[in-house]
Amino acid sequence: MLTHEQLKAQALKNPAVRAEYERLQREEMPMLDAILKARHEAGLTQAQVAERMGTKAPAVARLEASLISGKHSPSLATLQKYAAALGKRVQVQLV
Repeated sequence: MLTHEQLKAQALKNPAVRAEYERLQREEMPMLDAILKARHEAGLTQAQVAERMGTKAPAVARLEASLISGKHSPSLATLQKYAAALGKRVQVQLV
């Protein structure tokens, strides 16, 4: 049985997997880290954020997961609702 690290090392030998992994690390993970950090700092669970957003916990879980997978990009309006539930606001910058 492979450990997580062994499986990761094996998968990253594939150039396509490595390219996607590096893209996620560069583009997606900083946003996810910021979102999860803000939720943690607010001391809120996904269910509590969902209640404040007027939705259900699975929707918040999907939102957070979508930032990992890159398969679905949440709308700016959804991110603004999420941020407002945390007492924050979204700021978009082009660099």
